Amino acid sequence: MKTAVIRDLAQIRAQIEEFLKSAREPALLEPGEELLPLTAENYALEMRGSRLTLQAWDRTRNWSRRLTAITEATNARLAMTVERFARREGQMFLLDLGRRSGAELGKRTGRLVFRERFRLFLRRQFPEWTLAEVSAEADLAHSLSPAFPRAYLKHGQHGWAAIACPPEADPAAVLSFGLIWLAYLRAREHRVALVGLALYLPAGQERAAALRVLCLDPQSARFELFTYTSDDVLLRAEPHDYGNLDTHLEPCRRPEPNIAEPWQQIAALPGVERIPKHDGRTSLRVRGIEFAELSGRDLLFGLGERRPARAHHAPEIARLAEELDRARSAGADTAHPLYRQYPEAWLESLARAQIETLDATLRRDPIYGQVPAFVAGERGILDLLAVDHTGRLTVVELKASADPHLPLQALDYWIRVKWHLDAREFSANGYFPGIELRPDAPRLLLVSPSLEFHPTTETILSFFAPGIEVERVGLAVEWRRGLHVMFRLNGAQRPQ
Repeated sequence: MKTAVIRDLAQIRAQIEEFLKSAREPALLEPGEELLPLTAENYALEMRGSRLTLQAWDRTRNWSRRLTAITEATNARLAMTVERFARREGQMFLLDLGRRSGAELGKRTGRLVFRERFRLFLRRQFPEWTLAEVSAEADLAHSLSPAFPRAYLKHGQHGWAAIACPPEADPAAVLSFGLIWLAYLRAREHRVALVGLALYLPAGQERAAALRVLCLDPQSARFELFTYTSDDVLLRAEPHDYGNLDTHLEPCRRPEPNIAEPWQQIAALPGVERIPKHDGRTSLRVRGIEFAELSGRDLLFGLGERRPARAHHAPEIARLAEELDRARSAGADTAHPLYRQYPEAWLESLARAQIETLDATLRRDPIYGQVPAFVAGERGILDLLAVDHTGRLTVVELKASADPHLPLQALDYWIRVKWHLDAREFSANGYFPGIELRPDAPRLLLVSPSLEFHPTTETILSFFAPGIEVERVGLAVEWRRGLHVMFRLNGAQRPQ
């Protein structure tokens, strides 16, 4: 609740003490400065005669201001007037980062602080260029995130786009937004030739961007990669220095062909899918949701915590599979949690069963999932690796909702598949038995409901190197009832 302006020093002191006492995560914020978290040991509020002073400190800063008024008070923040040097007035905030509005203000100010660091990076590395624009504001109309400050530099009739990844942001996302920004500037600045894109990432977090840059078309733009440290030391990064991938291909073992009783009866229930895994286990799923896993004669079951199964558990496991089949069918209640969970896994289930619908040249078997596996957490998309009747590999990427990062996330997987293909590791490790794999670079198939391809997909694909063969398959909106292809597009081709 807002209050009237308070100028009485005793009231100001009492209100600050009450705020700090009740705050879950108190912090001090002065516009243009980095956020300073507060504890009982790193601040002091003192009254000396007619002056009320707040001091705060950390390892690198010692902050002191005279307080003259509280202009706004809520349970998430106090806005105050402070007196700086030479009696200049300014604003200062006490925030509770444990409350949503306080955290949002803290994030926004943090973005503005990093924007100014980014401005200094650019002035140091482009000293003869005019910094025509630098922004850390959201631009939803053009799919530009406020998390990544962006800039436009100009010198005569030439220009550069630039974008930076703050230390706390996702370094895997910066290139997508950078390409979108470059394309936007090219469309907006008709009289300037936008030469290329400069990317700034925290030192040690540049590998993913470097590997992606190597797969972009050098004729489409120049791409420069820079790293920065906590002390703002800037270094140019050479993408070719990151050619060795941190990827590993596990040997492939085929599961036992026969399932022991009583698990055979469960595997035969309506809706249950038997999906072989590359490590010799068999996944039992219902439209993408795994409810049990077989390893030899042993079975683990459960949707959350897995339990070893015994023969007397068979009726319980059967009921679980039947409930999944009821809840996870095309005509089921769409509000049911099991219906809404893991849409990409459901789409994967249909893609495996109807792979020829997606591409008539692909073999129905074998199809591998998540090989090689990623170790960097959830990517939001599912990968299948298939082969066509000529022996050429095809990476199939599945996404059920709009995502601007789909093209580059798919590229990450394509890079790894190509790496192992070039090293001839698939056949050597037991994958695609009896099939002679072609050495050609894999094809890349992006599959999504037709209305769920993000508007920037074509923009990002337009920067891909010509040697990367990409096809997009747009599905009918009711894809859960069966896969019906609405369009097929090559590369950056746009729907008619």
